[in-house]
Amino acid sequence: MTAFPPVPHVSGIAAPLIRANIDTDAIIPSREIKGVGKTGLADGLFAGWRYLEGRTPDPDFILNQPRYAHAPILLGGDNFGCGSSREHAVWALHDYGTRAVIAPSYAPIFQSNCVRNGIIPVVLDAGLIAQLGDMVAIDLLAQTVTSNAVTAPFEIDAEAKAMLAEGLDAIDLTLKHRAAIDAFLIADQAARPWIYLEPSA
Repeated sequence: MTAFPPVPHVSGIAAPLIRANIDTDAIIPSREIKGVGKTGLADGLFAGWRYLEGRTPDPDFILNQPRYAHAPILLGGDNFGCGSSREHAVWALHDYGTRAVIAPSYAPIFQSNCVRNGIIPVVLDAGLIAQLGDMVAIDLLAQTVTSNAVTAPFEIDAEAKAMLAEGLDAIDLTLKHRAAIDAFLIADQAARPWIYLEPSA
């Protein structure tokens, strides 16, 4: 069983929300968090920007435009996901249908939360992001972004890549080395048997 559906590839419409310093409270305001689960958060995504008074969708906001509604890829600006460590921000993006964000830089905790929840945080130079069209293909395994006949490489940590490509959480990733862990424990028990003695009553 995987922690989330693997995302070795993501392709489709890329919604341009290229603003610097989009913080987690903008991604999902605290008033929109009414539970502790990972689902049911999509309606609250960017609520402060998506809705006018009375919860009327703002037609000028990018995700309210039919072409970009539920786009699997979001294009952002520098320091995406800054602010609090609110994991609900990533949950809301995932619940909405986002499977990748492309930005020049991220807040570290937000970037880590993306990896642990099935969203690829692609780091790409702002100049290259500006060249991307509406249709974008991300190949996590090859570490490339392709759009408008432009193919750009991106870097990602090897563990993060494995977690996303296989749908693994941190424990699952560790358990891939179970044979080596078991071998170490057997050898250690032979070398230091006193460590493994049950305490006397």
